[in-house]
Amino acid sequence: MIRVLVVDDHPAVGTGTKAIIEKQEDMKADFVENSNDALEKVQQEKYDVYLVDLYMPDQTGIKLAKEIRHIDSEAVIVIYTGFDISTHYNMLLDGDVSGFVSKTATAEQLITGIRCALRGEVIIPLQLLKQLRRVEAVLPTTEDQQALADLSFTEREQQILDRVAKGMTNKVIATDIAMSQRAVEYHLTKVFSKLGVESRTEAVIKAQQYGLISVQTIEKE
Repeated sequence: MIRVLVVDDHPAVGTGTKAIIEKQEDMKADFVENSNDALEKVQQEKYDVYLVDLYMPDQTGIKLAKEIRHIDSEAVIVIYTGFDISTHYNMLLDGDVSGFVSKTATAEQLITGIRCALRGEVIIPLQLLKQLRRVEAVLPTTEDQQALADLSFTEREQQILDRVAKGMTNKVIATDIAMSQRAVEYHLTKVFSKLGVESRTEAVIKAQQYGLISVQTIEKE
């Protein structure tokens, strides 16, 4: 029996994913909503695959993956994300995960991704392959890699950063993600602090260097 632990802060997504996995006769899944519960599960039980959300309120899936590996050094970890994977590709590679699956994937694609990860294989969707060909490669320095490892954006912060890269004003961003302009400004200040910058332009440049956003994202507008 293949045992899968699903970690996602959205209950509907987590329970739905668990249901899809358990339709397979040889698979059993557990679901938790945060990293603390996930680490407790890892200490108590052995799983064949960990399906981890990329952005959660308490920390990123990349950081959680590293903590899981401290407990289970042979862990097979697949990042599960609703974001455009191409803009997070460098971060996913740096996180030493076994693969990634989009939340827009079909049930068949999800199961295939899990089985491939178990075999040490990774399937890259054709659309992602086409996107990666259009993204400028920016190789981070050793200093940049360490800074990237220390970064931890919340889902809201990443949403705002992506929209800043597209040239949206704070007012437009607020409307687009249904929150107040003051809240957008608050989150943007935190983004600046984490990146060590003082302006929107500097934030976009550094985020691009770290592989947190892509040239393609910037050029969409």
